[in-house]
Amino acid sequence: MEEQSENKQMDPTLAEEKNEGLQDNAAENDRKHQVNWNPKYASLVCVLVPVLVMLLLNACHPSSDPSIITVSSIWDWDAAAMVVLFTLIQAGLYYLPVGRVMEGIIGPHDKRLKYNINGLHAGVVSVLALVCVWWCGVFRCSSVSSRVIPLISAGWVLSFLICVFLYIRTNTHSNTAEVSGLGHVLEGFVLGQELHPRVGKIDVKLFAMVRIGFMGWALIDVCYVLSAVETHGSVPLSLLLTAVLQLIYITDALIDEEILLDSKELTMEPIGFLMVQGEYVWMPFFSSIPLYFLLQHPTDFSFLYSLPIILLFSGSFLIYRLSTKQKNLYRKNPDDPSVAHLEALVSPSGQNLLVSGWFGWVRHPNYLGDCMMTFSWTMFCGFSSVLPYVPGLHCLKMLLERATDIERLCEEKHGAAWREYCRRVPYKILPSIY
Repeated sequence: MEEQSENKQMDPTLAEEKNEGLQDNAAENDRKHQVNWNPKYASLVCVLVPVLVMLLLNACHPSSDPSIITVSSIWDWDAAAMVVLFTLIQAGLYYLPVGRVMEGIIGPHDKRLKYNINGLHAGVVSVLALVCVWWCGVFRCSSVSSRVIPLISAGWVLSFLICVFLYIRTNTHSNTAEVSGLGHVLEGFVLGQELHPRVGKIDVKLFAMVRIGFMGWALIDVCYVLSAVETHGSVPLSLLLTAVLQLIYITDALIDEEILLDSKELTMEPIGFLMVQGEYVWMPFFSSIPLYFLLQHPTDFSFLYSLPIILLFSGSFLIYRLSTKQKNLYRKNPDDPSVAHLEALVSPSGQNLLVSGWFGWVRHPNYLGDCMMTFSWTMFCGFSSVLPYVPGLHCLKMLLERATDIERLCEEKHGAAWREYCRRVPYKILPSIY
């Protein structure tokens, strides 16, 4: 889902599987970064992303309602204060003395980087705090749902300022900062220069991906639900179930936060404006479009109508969760009793390729589960408009491109072993179809 920075939204799917051909730790430690973005195109994307999200949210309103995009609505100092306060609170929660401290790849000065893995705890505290201040009447969530446009603008501006700070710091402390060698000003600012920038103990990249992207998405969802209570006096079942399913997905991502430590984004890609503004704008506001649509078009139906959708989500979640768990177990310990019986092809790279179990069914079962989950929760919106399905269509496009890219890397890495795997497991994502 997104994270992305344009993102990847960031999501549990951001963690690339070694079995699917990503470079191993040794290659990651070499930090052979290849820029896949043209700097001018990436700059244009950075400008168009907030505009696109604003237009999509505006289009969610009934035709009888006036446009929510006006010159005066682009900026709001209260919205800016909300975004800054949210960022500061998440920075403070990063230091919670709970969770685990885990080591990642080797960073500057040949030392292994350490990360605070307490995103789930921070998420629980954030949501409970929001509900408490709302319940006590201190804060109205409609002040969020009615300010989506200035909130997007504020997130974009704060992203810009953060990246100005990172760019200046990198170029004034090049003797200590880990620089990837991107010299062009536009390229360095938009695509990034530092691989692992840190402010105190906070790893900026992991903080942006998890604490801003996923946490922001969760809080926006909760605000939309509570806004419905304020506006309508109750929450339509469709809106409530959509929020619950999305929050299950986000919670799963926070539980498995450590998976990101092996991801290509975290280990090999510098952090620049493209990534940061994706976490502030794209992830929370684009991913929550189905809920915003339902907030503007209250739809209610019986639980019997909801049951097939819930079952579809449950099945999709199991496909995603079990295939990811199987892959991770085999990667960590092929002799684990739960995966020792699986058949694998020996690769010259030293990393065997599973040809049974979930990865003997299709080559990317986790991607199949991810796409199905995204479309399942959108089905509560009905079929009167394509707007709420745009995030699902984007997720599908992104994962198809990612699967193609991963398979290209796999063939380069595993050679004949990968070609034999493709012969034995002919379908990428959808059995008997694709």
